[in-house]
Amino acid sequence: MASTTDHASLPLPDLTPPPSVLLVAAPFYLGIVYDLIGGAKAELAKVNAKVDVIEVPGALEIPTAVRLAQYRYEGFVALGCVVRGETTHYETVCNDSSRALTLLGLEGLCIGNGILTCENMDQASVRADPYQMNKGGGAAAAALHLIALSRQFRTKAPEGALLGDGDDILLAGGNSLTRTA
Repeated sequence: MASTTDHASLPLPDLTPPPSVLLVAAPFYLGIVYDLIGGAKAELAKVNAKVDVIEVPGALEIPTAVRLAQYRYEGFVALGCVVRGETTHYETVCNDSSRALTLLGLEGLCIGNGILTCENMDQASVRADPYQMNKGGGAAAAALHLIALSRQFRTKAPEGALLGDGDDILLAGGNSLTRTA
């Protein structure tokens, strides 16, 4: 099977004024989650975001905390780590936390999902490390791109209007619609 190590990431959007972002962290694996928080904070600092951090008991509580804070922040970064154990609890936590965050996103909340789902602690360490895979930073960047899109749609479309005819590409942080051939 062919594999590639090429990864692409979008440049961070220009966000003026700076957004307010809440990091919601489940510190069950404390060292891993502190690395995720560090990576997320560093990424958010690049756009001068106002950042608050709260802790919740576990990954399943992250979506509820996001929902409770939905009117106080423009974006959210979910941070936690779930490591496969001997029971099916792993699947429940991974699937339900991800599904709940996705549903909140579909309701219009700007959420970067940085809940790691790993087979072992070695995988988690590499993914959380801000100098290796930096998944905390990646989740923060995802939230920032969604904030940019939210702002773009909010300011460009009159109330009740539908944008595009299906042939438009909208880029986070972009100032205009780009037409494809």
